[in-house]
Amino acid sequence: MRFWHRMSWRTDGITVSAPVQWRQLDGMVTVLWEAESRAGASGYYLADDPRIMLFFNDVSQNVRISNRSDDFTRNARAMPRAVYVPAGMPMWTTSRTAHRFSHLNLHLHKDAILRYLAPSIGRASAQAALRRPAELNDISGIETLARLLANEIRSPTKHAVYAESLVGCIVAGLLDIPAERPPKAGARLTQAQMNKLMAQADQAGGHRMSVAEMAAIVGLSESWFSSVFKKTTGQTPLQWQLGKRIGQAKQLLVTSDLPVASIAAQLGFSDQAHLTKVFRQIDGETPAAWRRLHHIRASETSAGA
Repeated sequence: MRFWHRMSWRTDGITVSAPVQWRQLDGMVTVLWEAESRAGASGYYLADDPRIMLFFNDVSQNVRISNRSDDFTRNARAMPRAVYVPAGMPMWTTSRTAHRFSHLNLHLHKDAILRYLAPSIGRASAQAALRRPAELNDISGIETLARLLANEIRSPTKHAVYAESLVGCIVAGLLDIPAERPPKAGARLTQAQMNKLMAQADQAGGHRMSVAEMAAIVGLSESWFSSVFKKTTGQTPLQWQLGKRIGQAKQLLVTSDLPVASIAAQLGFSDQAHLTKVFRQIDGETPAAWRRLHHIRASETSAGA
């Protein structure tokens, strides 16, 4: 995903002390800053996209920040070592004393981060986490990752997926994501959740939804969804979807004169042989034999009437 961040900012009394280094990745832009600030320096920052600031040196004694413009003195707090700023949240800063600092800026496209987080924590939880600001003073858990990323920005040595993975780990380590509790014994999907899944499966036609897609529909993480789904239906998501597609095949066999090969293509099976194999596994008959038997029974019923 090609992405370049959009940001409004202004500073007074802050000077860049080394060339700014940056690297554009899939759905993110990483930037390394080296700068120095005089006493009384100030800054204002507002980005259209989520972003992370991570300082390689402790500036908490020198810099104060606030997300409100009114009464800065009362609302300001010490700058943490790492801060996550949701999209559209402004930030004001002021420096108490002259100092030098080095920090990493990560500008993130929301869809890229959702794509990274949703399979593990669910789309709804990921969206909620992206809306919550987060601050961290003890960055021991992610500082090594940040330094590895900084090295890749200065002098790339590996495929971009390496740097992107480092960003993903930093995001997961910084965002406010509560630990996931395992499903309670006997937990089941609600009827409303199952109705959503059935509606999506019907709309999908021949498209087989991934477990991640199904989990996102009901707002659960992929691992939790898989466990609860099997407890609810007695089947894995794949088995359930195959059963739904075979049900659609039966309806077409009864209500149309389409050849079995055409039905297989319409429902996303690779060919007639694939549909026949799955149909026999689930129903014990081939599609052609099932169609003939159904027509015979229908004729007998009609004659008896």
